[in-house]
Amino acid sequence: MSDNKEILKINNLNVEFPLFGGILQREVSYVHAVKNLNLTVNQGETIGIVGESGSGKSTLGKAILNVLKITAPDVRVTGEILLNDNGNYVDLLKLNRKDIIQYRPQIQMIFQDPFSSLNPRMIVQDIIKEPMDIHTSLNDEQKKEKVRWLMEKVGLSSEQATRYPHEFSGGQRQRIGIARSLATEPRVIIADEPVSALDVSIQAQVINLMMDLQDEFNLTILFIAHDLSVVNHISSEIAVMYLGEVVEYNKTKEIFNNPQHKYTKTLLAAIPQPNPDGRDERIKKRQELKS
Repeated sequence: MSDNKEILKINNLNVEFPLFGGILQREVSYVHAVKNLNLTVNQGETIGIVGESGSGKSTLGKAILNVLKITAPDVRVTGEILLNDNGNYVDLLKLNRKDIIQYRPQIQMIFQDPFSSLNPRMIVQDIIKEPMDIHTSLNDEQKKEKVRWLMEKVGLSSEQATRYPHEFSGGQRQRIGIARSLATEPRVIIADEPVSALDVSIQAQVINLMMDLQDEFNLTILFIAHDLSVVNHISSEIAVMYLGEVVEYNKTKEIFNNPQHKYTKTLLAAIPQPNPDGRDERIKKRQELKS
């Protein structure tokens, strides 16, 4: 549950990717991936960031992590991303690679694809332990004990710690990714479409797990998804993004019961609805074809 304490403030965030052209491949234009975005996030709440591919939602997550300078050095990022560090607001965008390391334990990420986000050459114990190696001063025995504890927290047996990622199912791999994200005891988790690569039945299990962990550790979660139905139960508020802008922001119930923007209405209309009459009609047609 949220205690209404601001943990993250995003002010007038803009992210522009250059377009190159001509023989010399000079910059000729740019694409606004995120445009004039403002968002305030409170401790302990989950905000769903929803939009289709290309809406800017994943770029927003990378901007918060301040990794765009590394992954896309030509990108232009302006505005403020303020992290509340015990009452002192730190602008993450102004930090260089060296300085950002001290704040990295507070903000961690769960990736979309559990198959490619885990190093296939590392055993699970080392995958979960890696953030501790970088950001903590725990000794080896303390790290092993914490790995066992984290594995049990996400519903895995500590006896599986010496196995490799390929020995796990997709849902189990995502649980490993969640355990890794918790290794540094973060305050904010950016979940970038964490269930989109999983079967529907497994999606519910992972979402329920994240809700339980949020309650236990008072986590703040930015849950990125392209499907409104996925964020319905986990999010207290939803920001709908379209072409880099937040076109609607409201409580989850209001988004579903009283959407204002036409794009939000389009996303809601795209949610599959049970249709018993349609099923009966399909059965009738199949019977007609057999006769």
